[in-house]
Amino acid sequence: MSLDPQRAAVLALHWQVNVIKPEGFFGPMLAEPVARSGVVDRAVRFHAEAGVPVFFTRFTIPEGEGGLVRNTGFMRAVGEAQEAFRPDAPGARLIPEMADGAVAVVDNQKLSGLAGNDLAARLSARGVDTLLLTGVATNLTVEQTARHATDLGFTVHVVSDCVTAADDAAHTASLANLELTTAGCLTSEEVLARLRS
Repeated sequence: MSLDPQRAAVLALHWQVNVIKPEGFFGPMLAEPVARSGVVDRAVRFHAEAGVPVFFTRFTIPEGEGGLVRNTGFMRAVGEAQEAFRPDAPGARLIPEMADGAVAVVDNQKLSGLAGNDLAARLSARGVDTLLLTGVATNLTVEQTARHATDLGFTVHVVSDCVTAADDAAHTASLANLELTTAGCLTSEEVLARLRS
């Protein structure tokens, strides 16, 4: 089954220093598994070769906390360290490997990249109905965004070799969940083939 590049976009989730790099807030948990997986290089290539718009999301906390709700342990932890998540803080920046090529960078204070912002409306206004998800972590923002996007009516494919998690078992379990709750997981090669067919 082909994918129409005129109706597709990449949602690139949390490719930011705080999530990916050792010096980032989540570096102690995620930097080593991300580096070991090789996901950054694969995602950079995929973003460049897909030939569709790439929208990045960043988790940031502006002065006054924006839309942050401290209703989970995760949100309480980032709320306590919010200086590291200010939009202009070094940790909030996209990683250097991903700094070019974005159509837009959208900030929010939610786990889903589509919550608490106008990104879904902007995508729909462009005629986008199919989302190709990359990012970290599979079992957190990727899974939450995929489910949310599906509920909003988008056709969602998680690009399975362009996502990863802190734990291999959690990553695998999350992909199994997403296989059932989205239009299916595809590798980057499978996506590229469908976009070109």
